[in-house]
Amino acid sequence: MEHDHAAPTLNRTAFQATVHCLTGCAIGEVLGLAIATALGLPDVPSILLAIILAFVFGYGLTMRPLVGRGMAFRPAARVALAADTVSIAVMEVMDNLIILLIPGAMAASLLDGLFWGSLAVSLVVAFLVAFPVNRWLIARGLGHAAVHGQH
Repeated sequence: MEHDHAAPTLNRTAFQATVHCLTGCAIGEVLGLAIATALGLPDVPSILLAIILAFVFGYGLTMRPLVGRGMAFRPAARVALAADTVSIAVMEVMDNLIILLIPGAMAASLLDGLFWGSLAVSLVVAFLVAFPVNRWLIARGLGHAAVHGQH
């Protein structure tokens, strides 16, 4: 019996790419803000640490399966940079903007509901803004289209 495996739709591919980027961003944001909060870092270093870790985890999540399938590190890094940079940057701008706009969010402790609530809201907004960006990139053979070979 032969199965017809249709190519994923543009919306589905963009959704998956956005979830992928959101996962890396969320890991980096949570870890970065948790470390910064635990160390009592001021706002700017806290945000910078969270952004750096969001990019590291975002790129890492793209590179891991590529390297796992036998791609060398440098080409995998180039694919990750091409696939994820715009999406992660859009997410980080939105995420941090929302966190900064919510009164008291930057001062909230890890045990405070405001910390987790504001982070959740910021990540939802980041997803909603990044989805059409990823869709636009993929439609043009850019972004995550490079990872999935959809040129």
